[in-house]
Amino acid sequence: MCIFCQIISKEVESEIVFENDDIIAFKDLYPKAKHHLLIVPKKHIDTIKDLNENEADEELVGKMVLVARNLAKDLELEGYQLLFNVGKSAGQVIFHIHLHLMSNG
Repeated sequence: MCIFCQIISKEVESEIVFENDDIIAFKDLYPKAKHHLLIVPKKHIDTIKDLNENEADEELVGKMVLVARNLAKDLELEGYQLLFNVGKSAGQVIFHIHLHLMSNG
């Protein structure tokens, strides 16, 4: 079981900032910016390349982006980055899709 699945199942503690039935968001343990959150679907999917071209996965990724937008709004961030790392060569370390929300503002 990957570390994100362990966080989702509450086997590993994390500083959770948002959770609903589909998505969990928490502070990155090794932040690369003043604000660095990870938005993670509860459904385990290794990489963006493994998404299915179906309505459920399309909706899931859309929900991730909207959660990121809402968290940025709650934090009153004027500008921020949203980033998916796809594959080891692109810097993906944990193979469970996740969206980085980062800002130094």
